[in-house]
Amino acid sequence: MATQPGSQYTIRIRGRLGATALSAFPTMASEVRGGETVLTGLLVDRSAVYGVLAQIEALGLDLIELRRDGPSAVP
Repeated sequence: MATQPGSQYTIRIRGRLGATALSAFPTMASEVRGGETVLTGLLVDRSAVYGVLAQIEALGLDLIELRRDGPSAVP
């Protein structure tokens, strides 16, 4: 089984994150939707996913959803 170079993830966080909080997620794109901040980006492996989750916890943010959108080549 070949190792994938990573997967696309969408992370929804309650509230609008400011520039300082967003700087904790330099590889993720951000968008404000209503009262939530949505982060999207490629995370290369499980360790990267846990790293983002650890940052969310360390900042005291309220995680609403973590979704793996998967690589675009998969039907």
